[in-house]
Amino acid sequence: MKPIWIVDDDQSIRWVLEKALARENIPHRSFSNPNDVLNALDKESPQVLISDIRMPRGNGLDLLQNVKASHPQLPVIIMTAYSDLDSAVSSFQGGAFEYLTKPFDIDKAVELIRRAIEQSERNQSGSKELMGWRQDSTEIIGQAPAMQEVFRAIGRLAQSHATVLITGESGTGKELVAQALHKHSPRAKGPFVSFSISAVPKELLESELFGHERGAFAGALTLRRGRFEQADGGTLFLDEIGDMPFELQTRLLRALTDGHFYRIGGHDPIKANVRIIASTHQNLEARVASGHFREDLLHRLNVIRLRMPALRERSEDISVLARHFMMSCAKSLGVEPKKLSEAVLKEISGMHFPGNVRQLENLCHWLTVMTPSNVVDLPDLPTDIVAQASLETVVSEGDLLPPNTISSRSSPSDWESGLSRLAIKMLQDGETEVYDVLCSRFETVVLKAALEVTRGRRVEASQRLGIGRNTITRKLQELGIDD
Repeated sequence: MKPIWIVDDDQSIRWVLEKALARENIPHRSFSNPNDVLNALDKESPQVLISDIRMPRGNGLDLLQNVKASHPQLPVIIMTAYSDLDSAVSSFQGGAFEYLTKPFDIDKAVELIRRAIEQSERNQSGSKELMGWRQDSTEIIGQAPAMQEVFRAIGRLAQSHATVLITGESGTGKELVAQALHKHSPRAKGPFVSFSISAVPKELLESELFGHERGAFAGALTLRRGRFEQADGGTLFLDEIGDMPFELQTRLLRALTDGHFYRIGGHDPIKANVRIIASTHQNLEARVASGHFREDLLHRLNVIRLRMPALRERSEDISVLARHFMMSCAKSLGVEPKKLSEAVLKEISGMHFPGNVRQLENLCHWLTVMTPSNVVDLPDLPTDIVAQASLETVVSEGDLLPPNTISSRSSPSDWESGLSRLAIKMLQDGETEVYDVLCSRFETVVLKAALEVTRGRRVEASQRLGIGRNTITRKLQELGIDD
C-alpha cells in the first residue's frame, strides 16, 4: 500500500498522526509545507493526503486545487483549527474527501483515514465540486461539533438541486443556512426569494405564492407575479412551512409534483424552474399525525433534512457570537464597539437563551445602546435576563432530573424563590402580561422535562403529567416545542 501523506506546519500534529498510523501499521510520510508535497508528487503519489489549511509557506486549499487537477482520484482530508463555514464549504467545493476539525479525536481520525484508504482502493474520486467561493467573513459562525455538521452538509449540497427541509427552534438561523445553500449552488446567479408563511394573512397566501390575474377578485387591479415566478431560475425559501393552511398545501404539492401552476384567475399553466428550501420549528411528523399537514407534501419536502442546533447545544459558540454581534451592532449604529468582560462572557455562556441566536443578538444590541462604559461588566447586564437565567439554572438542575432524583445544588424552594424574584423584577419594571409570560415559561419547562423523561412519547408524558393527550398536543403546538 502507498503511504499516507501528512502536511502540517505543526510538528506536534504530525507527530500524533505518525504515532497513530504507526500503531495501525499504516505507512506514512510527513511534510511541513505544501511546496514539498507538490515537488514530491512529480515522482510519486500517496494513498491518501491529509493537509492543514493555514500554513506559513502555503495554503491547504490551494494545495487541494493543485492535487485535484493532477490526481483527481486521490482522497484528500482537510484539517483546520479555524472551523468556519468558509473552510468547510471551500474544502468540499474543492473536492475534499472529508473535513477534520482540530482538535480531533485520534481514533476517529484513524477511522476517517481508513475510510479514505478504502475509497482510494475502490478507485473512486470524492465529489469534485465547483471552485471559487471564498469570503472575507463567514455568514454563519460556529465552532461547536453540531455546527460543523451543518457546515459539512452545506458543503456536500453545494452542487445539488435537491429540495431541503431545515428544522430547528426559532432564532437558530435557518434562513442563513438557506441563503448559504443558495449562494453555493449552481443557482447562485439566480434570485433568492424568501417567503414567511406565518407573516402573511391566510387569505393572501395563495396570491402571494402563485400570483393573480387582473380582475381575479375584488381589488386585483393589476396582474401580480407570485413568489414562484419571482424565484424562477433560483431558490424559493418557504419559512415556517408547518404553518401553511391545509387547503393551500394541496396547491403547493401539485406545483412541486407537476412543475407548473396557475395564477389565481388564470387559465394558462406557468412553469417555473425553482429549487425549494423549506424550514419549520415544528414537528411535521406530529402535524401529519394530527391531520394538520399532508403526509405526501412532507415526503416531497423532506428529500434532504438539515437540523439547526439550539444555542444551548452549542454553548461554546456563545462568546464568539457575542463578540461578533457587539462588533456588528456598533458598526450599524456608527459607534465604537464595546468590549465584553470575561465575567460577562462566562455568565452569558451559561445561559439557556430560549430565543437562541436571535435573542443573543438582541442582548448585544441592548448592551451596545445602554451600557455607559466601553467595557460591559456583570452589573451592566439586564436584571431580568440575569434573573431568568438564575431561574432556568435552578429548574434545569433540579426539576429536569428524572423522578425521585434530588439535585445536590438546589432544594424544592429554590426555584420558587427564583420565580418570585423574577416576577417582582418584571412587575417593578412595568412589564405587562407578566402572568402569561411566566406561565408559558413554566409550562415549557415542565413539558420539556416530561418529554425528556419519556423520550418523546407524548401519551406517556401526558399520563405522567396528569393531563389529556389532546391537551399536551395543543400545548406543544402553542409553545412551539419539538418533541
